[in-house]
Amino acid sequence: MTEPRDALALVADPPALAPLLAPLAEELGVQVCAPGQSDARLLLVRGPGRLELRQGGRGAPGPVYVDFVSGRAAHRRRFGGGRGQPLARAAGLKGGATPRVLDATAGLGRDAFVLATLGCEVELVERSVVVAALLADGLRRAAEDPEVGVIARRMRLVRGDAIEYLRQPTGGVAPDVVYLDPMYPERDKSALVKKEMRLFRQLVGDDHDTDELLRAARARARARVVVKRPARAGFAGAAEPAYSISSPNTRYDVYLTGAAAI
Repeated sequence: MTEPRDALALVADPPALAPLLAPLAEELGVQVCAPGQSDARLLLVRGPGRLELRQGGRGAPGPVYVDFVSGRAAHRRRFGGGRGQPLARAAGLKGGATPRVLDATAGLGRDAFVLATLGCEVELVERSVVVAALLADGLRRAAEDPEVGVIARRMRLVRGDAIEYLRQPTGGVAPDVVYLDPMYPERDKSALVKKEMRLFRQLVGDDHDTDELLRAARARARARVVVKRPARAGFAGAAEPAYSISSPNTRYDVYLTGAAAI
């Protein structure tokens, strides 16, 4: 999956922040533009408080950014249901068990943050350099917060291809759980899609290697692979899980591995 360089511009707003974008500009091979001087479809904007992904043009939705401190993350941290919520149960957080998790499709890191809030050490693997930059910015800001900093320190970001990362010998302990939340092709063109998903599709497209990723995950996870799916969707790669845990709009398919599968 290759990100379209001509569709993206880096913007510093105010322009005095432009030097902060220089390393990312070099990595992406795109120029830093002044505000209002780019007609790119997507803008990666460094503001005084955070890094944002915006859609260019009139009528664009609001910005997408990573925020582990306030808003939705804060509400879910306080009122999400703890270890009784479906995600936690699917990941095997029961009794005193607190598994090591590898989130192979990190995205905006929301589910990874929930698991880290519940005590898990979580590796977040993200292959999009732009999404990884948003994640790194969110983790940096979270680490500076007195309450959330301890949670952020349980999260480690790895930028790279998850299939390659899962297959390489690390010399360390394999994760107990590999978590997958792939972006599947849209099936209902008339359905309203969250703004971040619309922007992500423009940026990186759909995940067309989910079957291969699931195979790599099942070969690597010590205990289980958890695949997040829409509630009425079919199984990933037509592979039937050991069991599923459902919520009103989402289903978590659990594939047992290692000794747990025997």
